[in-house]
Amino acid sequence: MAAMTPPSSAPAPGRTVLVLGSTGSIGTQALDVAAAAPELFRIAGIAAGGSDPAVLAAQAIAHSVRAIAVIRPTVVEDLQLALYAEAQKRGYSRGEFRLPRIFAGKNAVLELIDAVPVDVVLNGMPGSQGLEPTLRALGTGATLALANKESLIAGGPLVLGAARPDQLVPVDSEHSALAQAMRGGRAEEVERLVLTASGGPFRGRSRAEMDEVTVEQAMAHPTWAMGPVITVNSATLVNKGLELIEAQLLFDMPAERIDVVVHPQSIVHSMVTFVDGSTIAQASPPDMRLPIALALNWPDRVRGAARPCTWDTAGSWTFEPLDDEAFPAVGLARHAGTVGGCLPAVYNAANEEMVAAFLAQNASFTSIVDTVAEVVEAADQWHRDPRDVADVLAAEEWARSRAATIMAGGN
Repeated sequence: MAAMTPPSSAPAPGRTVLVLGSTGSIGTQALDVAAAAPELFRIAGIAAGGSDPAVLAAQAIAHSVRAIAVIRPTVVEDLQLALYAEAQKRGYSRGEFRLPRIFAGKNAVLELIDAVPVDVVLNGMPGSQGLEPTLRALGTGATLALANKESLIAGGPLVLGAARPDQLVPVDSEHSALAQAMRGGRAEEVERLVLTASGGPFRGRSRAEMDEVTVEQAMAHPTWAMGPVITVNSATLVNKGLELIEAQLLFDMPAERIDVVVHPQSIVHSMVTFVDGSTIAQASPPDMRLPIALALNWPDRVRGAARPCTWDTAGSWTFEPLDDEAFPAVGLARHAGTVGGCLPAVYNAANEEMVAAFLAQNASFTSIVDTVAEVVEAADQWHRDPRDVADVLAAEEWARSRAATIMAGGN
């Protein structure tokens, strides 16, 4: 990633794209990007869990996709009916409408990747379930636009071993910003990476003041509209910890040379400091369509992907040090990333288990990171690199089980 090629002088030709997680926040915005630039992108296939067949059908018809993958096999009939209903609503007669091929079940996403060759696979699936699709997509030779940071974090050595130079392109706004800023110098000239964090809804609070945080309060992110898991992760700053590990892997940068700074306005998305003391930042109003468009079209930019900053109105940008005592998740992630092996997978899986418990109101807000810390501390046997996906899954299962035991009051 650190050796990504500079932009070409001519725009890239139109690209075929698979969108994994098409009904989620990243997926829906990726489809918006494609619809706004049909000369650049054609959506060949989409994948989702299947909880909303009507939305999935509307996406499929709007983009004339060749195939759909749904993880829930029980929704296939509902999806077929929704496809016909959507086609009829749009004025197609039965003879004019070709039903997309439907893959269903736990391997549906992998089958979609194998069956529909494309130029770009955007992985916007939630959680570490995205690991196998990430590896399968890399195996096809397609560019992987990675929004599913958990797959890289959980399977770091496996993913990096499978990726060719320039094949892995980040979608996260922070890592897209780093990739853009690094165009300002050579890899060997980079001194430090600086990730910015909004600080979440509890910026400025002490740890004691967060003991009684409710789910509703944790879901009130001040800047971004996201799904429940990533929103809670942003409130605990676990998401920033995951991003630190992701940056370490993507840019081959030691964790101790990656800083996190709180920037409440979320305009500067990250910065790179070079050996001569220069710092280059990427700034734009909060809008995920910009990094999505750039990832789909890398290394070329997409004209009009998002609105730029305006300079005719007074404003201010502020930066604050991270309160590591109130938000220990980043320091814990730095430790997990430095140790490496399967420990990042343990960190992520334990957190997923605790966030699910918190959302179900079975765990307190501060117990999320406290429990993750206990799990990481007890994970000596997972300091080794994973040999395969089964190793990663075993580490995750151990972490989830350990977190559940701690939450239940066990040892």
